[in-house]
Amino acid sequence: QEQPVESGGGLVQAGGSLRLSCLVSGRTFASYTLGWFRRAPGKEREFVASISRSTGTTRYADSVKGRFTISRDNAKNTMYLQMNSLEPEDTAVYYCAAAPATLYQYWGQGTQVTVSS
Repeated sequence: QEQPVESGGGLVQAGGSLRLSCLVSGRTFASYTLGWFRRAPGKEREFVASISRSTGTTRYADSVKGRFTISRDNAKNTMYLQMNSLEPEDTAVYYCAAAPATLYQYWGQGTQVTVSS
């Protein structure tokens, strides 16, 4: 069973950058729509960005548009989230997820991103 594994989180100052990676094992990576979500302390999990399986169409939450970029490399079974101009409000646990169909079925354990002011 596919198990996404995130990496790349850490501590960064406001205005800095981080790149998250998500490795999804298995032979069907290219057939998944992929997404990034986050949960900040005391808040509900929220959508950050997604990238479709076929056309690579991307979507972003308004709060990250223009700062974050989602991408995928099907040859490496890996998805990325490039995060620039980070703000303290971006502090959260970031999760990657894979959707074989319409629902995100496979979830990673999360990686902590902390942005200091």
